[in-house]
Amino acid sequence: MEHDLIFDGRNIPVAEAAKIMGKDPQFIRLAMINKLLPIGLTYKKEGSTQYDFYISPKLFYEYTGCYFDSKND
Repeated sequence: MEHDLIFDGRNIPVAEAAKIMGKDPQFIRLAMINKLLPIGLTYKKEGSTQYDFYISPKLFYEYTGCYFDSKND
């Protein structure tokens, strides 16, 4: 039941999100960068070539219907 779910705001690792969704981690990264996958945020520091990813447990659940328990990662 949804009311029993707890979203603590901890990040879901890209690899875990990819595994749950049956996708490659690069698919998750590129879809988030291109704003095609609304499950969190991407950030690239000025002058950097690398992105940082935050996958929200709540947004991930709302988009996929899959609950990620950060206590079990």
